[in-house]
Amino acid sequence: MKRQAPAPRLRVLHLHSSFDPGGKEMRAVQLMNAFGPEVAHSVVSAVPTALGAARAIDPATLVDYPEFPALTGKPFPRRLQQLARAMAGYDLVLTYNWGAMDAVLAHTAFAEVLKLPPLVHHEDGFNQDEAERLKWHRNLFRRIALFRAQWLVVPSQRLEHIARTAWKQPAAMVRRIPNGIPVFAYGRKPKRDALPRVIKHPGEQWVGTLAGLRAVKNLPRLVRAFAPLPDHWQLVILGEGPEREAIRATAAALGVGHRVHLPGHVAHPAEVMGLFDLFALSSDSEQFPISVVEAMASKLAIAAPRVGDVEAMVAGENRRFLTAPGDEAALSAALAELAEDAALRAAIGAANRARAEAEYDEAAMIAAYRKLYAGALGRTTFP
Repeated sequence: MKRQAPAPRLRVLHLHSSFDPGGKEMRAVQLMNAFGPEVAHSVVSAVPTALGAARAIDPATLVDYPEFPALTGKPFPRRLQQLARAMAGYDLVLTYNWGAMDAVLAHTAFAEVLKLPPLVHHEDGFNQDEAERLKWHRNLFRRIALFRAQWLVVPSQRLEHIARTAWKQPAAMVRRIPNGIPVFAYGRKPKRDALPRVIKHPGEQWVGTLAGLRAVKNLPRLVRAFAPLPDHWQLVILGEGPEREAIRATAAALGVGHRVHLPGHVAHPAEVMGLFDLFALSSDSEQFPISVVEAMASKLAIAAPRVGDVEAMVAGENRRFLTAPGDEAALSAALAELAEDAALRAAIGAANRARAEAEYDEAAMIAAYRKLYAGALGRTTFP
């Protein structure tokens, strides 16, 4: 009996401005791992050394990091054509955020003549340069560049509104898929030494956060809001990025350097977030932060600015501890009230966990992306 040849693997190209750990990068890894070895992935980072998220890719997942034309530069026709030619040969192109928008424009310009694969674009939020106000020329660029994209995927209600208004995208093209996590992996109490370089000592309580150390996260603000808490409270910031020294300098200037800890990126937050007693966010801009869902799944109360979809995400019991964006004094007061009342923290944490279980488990997210990518390819299943 003649053996049937195995079906060829799908080849998916991912174009990122950076592939260092962050919300969109870790979600991309989460999906790559879920799709398994039936899909081969090629990951491009506009910064070749920014590949830290690759550490979380399952060894069974097929992935390479090909040479690719620069994702940033002047959008001259010759450069756009080079970008477009580099997309040929794949089955699906996935682009992420503003940093990949030149590639989206290249696809729109040359998709027909070069018979390029379908493209799905993902938008997850903004850097510091658009934290307070969108740039009109970027809005216009997106309107033009997205003309031939199969879909535009966003995680938040706010981004869905922006896509339909500022970027003038048709309702049928915009797909909102909330971020999800393996909720039931969270909530366990880890060992005191589960984190590198930081041990939780008896009698200590921790305010924790999980964030890329970037300006838009405004972590010096969190240090300042935390500083008035009693001495047995520690601030633990999990993440990597260029703002590390600014955070340390702020802590030193306030005399709390010994209570502020930056152990670096953690590949598996579920294994350590149970050390936190309280979760905090201090960002100037967010959309649908995965870290908030992770905190909810870890049974934590959350103090945070009212940015993006955070207010809609958390349980009703938690909402009065969300503050006006930029109001540092209010954030500090929210931290102080939660820090002094363990019973209140526990009640809010239980409500957040219940909401995470009901709304944000990863199974629904993965199923939605499978359906979306399959539709882009004209298939019924993906992979």
